[in-house]
Amino acid sequence: MPERDVTVGQLLLSEYQTLKDEQKTRIGFRDNLLYVTLTVVAAVIAAAAQARQPAMLLALPPVCVVLGWTYLVNDQKISAIGAYVRAELAPRLAALARAEGGEVFRWEAAHRRDARRLSRKIVQCVVDLLAFCVVPSSALVVFWAGGDVPAGLVAVSVLEAAAVTGLGVCVVQYAVPFGAGDADG
Repeated sequence: MPERDVTVGQLLLSEYQTLKDEQKTRIGFRDNLLYVTLTVVAAVIAAAAQARQPAMLLALPPVCVVLGWTYLVNDQKISAIGAYVRAELAPRLAALARAEGGEVFRWEAAHRRDARRLSRKIVQCVVDLLAFCVVPSSALVVFWAGGDVPAGLVAVSVLEAAAVTGLGVCVVQYAVPFGAGDADG
C-alpha cells in the first residue's frame, strides 16, 4: 500500500483544528475562573463574618489577583489564537484553495463586526474589574475601617492594594481600545 503524502492544506487544517481546540479549552478555563472567584469571595466573606475577624479579608486580594491575572493571560491567548487564524492561517488556506473572495473561516472575522461588540467589551471590562479588583479593594477598605489593626497587617494590606491596582491597570489596558488584542475567540 503506497504512503500518502501530506499536503500543505492538510497541515494547515490540522493546525487550525489544534488551535481551535486549545482556544475552546482556554475559553472554558477562563470562564470558570469567574465562578471560582465568586466562590472564593463568598467563602472568605462568610468565614470572616462568622469569626468576626476582618483580618481574614486580607486573603481576598492575593487570591483575586492570582485568579484575575490567570483570567487575563488566558483571555490574551484566546485573542492571540483568533488573530493568528485570521491573519496567518486563513489567507494561506484561501490561497491554496483558491477561495472565492480569498476568504475562509468567515466566522473568525464576522462575529467581530457585531453592532453590539463595543458595548459587550465595555461590560466585560466592568465585570472583570468588579470581580478581580473592586471586590478585593472593598475587602481592604473593610479591613482598614475595622479599627485597631496591627502595623504589620497594614503594611501587607498596602502591598495588596498596590497589586490589585496593578491588575486593574492591566485589565483596562488590555480592554482599551477594544481592538486587535481583544478576545472574542
